[in-house]
Amino acid sequence: MTLSTNLPGAIPGSSAPPSGAVAARAVSKSYGRGETAVHALRDVTLDFEPEHFTAIMGPSGSGKSTLMHCLAGLDSIDTGRLWIGGTEITGLPDAALTRLRRERVGFVFQAFNLVPTLTAEQNITLPVALAGGTVDTAWLQQISSSLGLGDRLTHRPHELSGGQQQRVAVARALLTRPDVIFGDEPTGNLDSATGAEVLSLLRRSCTEMGQSIIMVTHDPVAASYADRVVLMKDGALVGELQQSTPDAILGALAALGG
Repeated sequence: MTLSTNLPGAIPGSSAPPSGAVAARAVSKSYGRGETAVHALRDVTLDFEPEHFTAIMGPSGSGKSTLMHCLAGLDSIDTGRLWIGGTEITGLPDAALTRLRRERVGFVFQAFNLVPTLTAEQNITLPVALAGGTVDTAWLQQISSSLGLGDRLTHRPHELSGGQQQRVAVARALLTRPDVIFGDEPTGNLDSATGAEVLSLLRRSCTEMGQSIIMVTHDPVAASYADRVVLMKDGALVGELQQSTPDAILGALAALGG
């Protein structure tokens, strides 16, 4: 598998919004000042296609988690522009950004982030309930069935296995039919067999439900489920792999010092 470096060129002044699920143009982010400043992102320009599964990888400190947080509107940027589903989020007021994340972005974290006193169904529908919205019960039933949760909706988290808890988190992320789901090491707390099960579910959400997924991971096996692997080092994009194998991804990371 060859390593491609044909990443999109920066067009920070363009007035036309990108057509992808998520897009970044000339994004930079630093922490601290002067000689102690850490340049977490360096002029990152990237497009994420709709209905695709993308993994972001790189050595420790490469900026992959910072990039995901900025793309999701969880962290601010110093320079550049960001879009989610054609809406520019750069400079959005906090209230508008919070509403956009709630309605158009899903999250699946390493920690399942379930409320222990609520049932699986209540955890899935919690974001909609907090927003005062109405749950699409037919869609809830469809995704619960697709994720194998049909007979677990009345169970509380302590009555579910780790894999089942992460399925609940995936269902919660899918419920609002978001423009994109961000995954932050979503299989990090799972054994290999259960992790493979959750990754297969994420893969299916792309192919069967048309979902766009961006996942940060350190695991070449997890990344091999993605359509595309974006590689980072020292806050910059350094290339990507398409439809790759764990061995090819591991080799690319080794070349980066990861």
